[in-house]
Amino acid sequence: MKVLVKDQIINSADANVSISDRGYQFGDGIYEVIRVLNGKLFTEKEHMDRFYSSAEKMDLVMPYNREKLTTLIYDLIKANNVVDGHVYFQLTRGVQEPRNHAFPDDVEAVLTGHTKIYKRDLAMLEEGVSTVTADDVRWLRCDIKTLNLIGNCMAKTKAAKVGAEEAILHRDGLVTECSASTLLIVKDGVVKTHPLTNLVLPSITRMVIMDAIADANIPVKEEAFMLDELFQADEAILASTGHDATPIIEIDGKPVGNGKRGPITAEIQRRYDLRIEQECGKA
Repeated sequence: MKVLVKDQIINSADANVSISDRGYQFGDGIYEVIRVLNGKLFTEKEHMDRFYSSAEKMDLVMPYNREKLTTLIYDLIKANNVVDGHVYFQLTRGVQEPRNHAFPDDVEAVLTGHTKIYKRDLAMLEEGVSTVTADDVRWLRCDIKTLNLIGNCMAKTKAAKVGAEEAILHRDGLVTECSASTLLIVKDGVVKTHPLTNLVLPSITRMVIMDAIADANIPVKEEAFMLDELFQADEAILASTGHDATPIIEIDGKPVGNGKRGPITAEIQRRYDLRIEQECGKA
């Protein structure tokens, strides 16, 4: 596999990261994952917008402008012959010696990246997935896509241990999002999802879904809801770069609605596919 280190595409066996890199020692960095479909970056602009926004919120100095970064990402995709899959890239604040919690002023940020090849899971999009609920123990700046993911990992592991796809997070019963995705529910024909605050990531997939909802004239409310409302939902949707808009058919062993993909979820998926076709061509 070829990987990206700074502005060079090299063999993964030749890549290394300094033990003094602040990303390794503090999780001091940001990242993005962008879906590749037909060799093209899906929602490229939106992901790049969020990457640069995260950097600004972290006082992280970007070493490359958007044009250069995009070129590097596409070079990596082509080097690994990725037609369908994703590209992951991250930026750490860089190498600091000696170790110090305070942000340094004189280090160079380090960009790295790699790719993964896989097809869209069409069966999952139709059949749906199961989930569990978990306490949201993350920090209070979830709007920044940082490398600090231990709370997410703990929740995702809880789900994996019982064979579930995802963990739905809540703070004292108030539902936020999932360990690695956004959550939307449907009740009596109305879609509801947590508003964009510091408690949730500004999900790109959520953005595409919200556009689809608007195009379909489906009523929507961006407001927080409690676990009781989650369990009473007619439909629930798990949304992320890797999942698109996937129906949730079970939560904590209890069926959502009739335990099958609902009509609003199906309509959102149809319009989501149209967006993919517009940007990347027919799958």
